[in-house]
Amino acid sequence: MAAEIRNDRGVVRITNSVIAKMAGYAATKCYGVVGMATRSSKDGIAKLLKLESMDRGIKVRVSEDGLDVVMFVILEYGVNIGTVGEIIRNNVKYQVEQMTGIDVKSVTVNVESLRVNE
Repeated sequence: MAAEIRNDRGVVRITNSVIAKMAGYAATKCYGVVGMATRSSKDGIAKLLKLESMDRGIKVRVSEDGLDVVMFVILEYGVNIGTVGEIIRNNVKYQVEQMTGIDVKSVTVNVESLRVNE
């Protein structure tokens, strides 16, 4: 189901994948975020997604009273997970609401993995 913005001039429909890309872009701009993740169905290991397919690591649910965004991220080792998660939530909520004009009810951040640089 796509999000709809109605006014006296007509209707604008925004697909879930476009909203997911907006949310992914906003999340990857936060400090400590390596990228979006997806789990392999055969081995259950989280894999880092490329920028052009980052919407696969984000689920968007549209309802009458707003959007629910669930994202799966990979963070840099050593960052405070709670703080970075809160920053991601706030940034995604703000950016998606500014770009679409639709209320974001919730943003759920799931940390799938940590990247360790040697």
